[in-house]
Amino acid sequence: MFARTYGASTLGVDGLIISVEVDASSGLPGMDMVGLPDASVKESKERVRTAIRNTGIKLRQERVTINLAPADLKKDSSGLDLPIAVGLLTAYGIVTQESVEKSLFTAELSLEGKCRGVKGVLPMAIKAREAGFERIFVAEENAEEALLVEGLKVYALQDLRQLVLFLTGRESLEPAKTKEKQQEERIFMDDFADVQGQYQAKRALEIAAAGGHNVLMVGVPGAGKTMLARRLSSILPEMSREEALEVTKIYSIAGLLKGRGLVKERPFRSPHHTSSMTALIGGGSMPKPGEVTLAHHGVLFLDELPEFSKKTLEVLREPIEDRQITISRVHASLTFPSSFIMVAAANPCPCGMAGSPDRVCTCTPNEIKRYSQRISGPLLDRIDIHIRVPQVKYEELSSKKKAEPSAVIRQRVVAARQIQLQRLNRYHLFCNAQMNHALLQELCSLEPQAQKLLEQAFRSMNLSARSYDRIVKVARTIADLAGEENISAMHIGEAIQLRNDKDFEI
Repeated sequence: MFARTYGASTLGVDGLIISVEVDASSGLPGMDMVGLPDASVKESKERVRTAIRNTGIKLRQERVTINLAPADLKKDSSGLDLPIAVGLLTAYGIVTQESVEKSLFTAELSLEGKCRGVKGVLPMAIKAREAGFERIFVAEENAEEALLVEGLKVYALQDLRQLVLFLTGRESLEPAKTKEKQQEERIFMDDFADVQGQYQAKRALEIAAAGGHNVLMVGVPGAGKTMLARRLSSILPEMSREEALEVTKIYSIAGLLKGRGLVKERPFRSPHHTSSMTALIGGGSMPKPGEVTLAHHGVLFLDELPEFSKKTLEVLREPIEDRQITISRVHASLTFPSSFIMVAAANPCPCGMAGSPDRVCTCTPNEIKRYSQRISGPLLDRIDIHIRVPQVKYEELSSKKKAEPSAVIRQRVVAARQIQLQRLNRYHLFCNAQMNHALLQELCSLEPQAQKLLEQAFRSMNLSARSYDRIVKVARTIADLAGEENISAMHIGEAIQLRNDKDFEI
């Protein structure tokens, strides 16, 4: 007897509906699976057969063929256990074909028939709704995730037996409901109020947050670069529901949700400098998201930037410039989103003391040159703001006076973002850093004195065309923070100052 059920897998950051076709007929007993299953899916034959037996159902010894369509894409989700099991039960006549219509199944099965959670349920549920499915059956730990999708009935399962009793009409099963949660106040453990001194660095990060600009901080060890970077998330605007869903989809595919529902806080990712190129940008035979995608709509912090391998750093050019990364492999070519603010921190030299007023640098000029050359000019050219973070003075550290809190800074950032949204909404952009050269010409009006100052800087600093654009973008953000329509010489001057770093010249 032939039966068809539906499961799902993921492809990039989207769901993929998998049609599970099962044919059971007389012949030499056995089970064959076709349709490019990988090792974990091939092993599902044994898991499913044992789970059905331990549920108390005995199957006849027949020849079984299982096809996973579309057959030209590799299947790598253990969540196909449940649709395969339901397909087998339907092919044997234990469950009717009508009872599984308009239903999507996704869960891993244990040998005793328990349903376990899988990665990527949110994009699967979104795809199921788009494809016209009316209900989805998931493991209990994936229920909150699936409930984020409106217009789809979600059934949370403990085990296979519970599903069989429901499909055969012997027991009822109510759709899952979202747990009531109290409104949580936005509280940040890391607050700019804890940072004494470093006024230029805090101003630079405020501008970066307001306009979505990338930042490079250079300073001696212990100056507070990491401390500052970790507080950037506290002044970023709250994510919209669309942004939160995008981030939640990515974290669902990466298996980082751990039973949570919607991700409401902007991501902060800080990969170690020993991370590989694949870990940073993603990859694999069926490409999976890397750190640049996990930082989408948030912050990617690269501490000890020159310690990353040169090859790893160079692959950052495309995601920084295009805000997406395309990974091509034999089985698929996929594009992942990577719209993030990159914050990088570096020492000025191998010993870290170059430029310190109190300590002596022990590095030779050649050592300092080799150290700075680990970061290529084209990569530095893509970083909007370059600042020096000096050592904090004793008077500032011992002061009992609290610095300006993140909540106050965030109000100015949100106000500047609202101005940018009004200006850029028709272009489907949301911050100044996303503007291209054509939009800069159209939307960034420079006063005559500002134009003259920029021309002088362009010639004296030997800037590239990309550097020119980035200075104008930063100046536009500074003007937005000040609530001014045109870009004045004062705004251009501050933008130039925020790019004129002497430690890593471009």
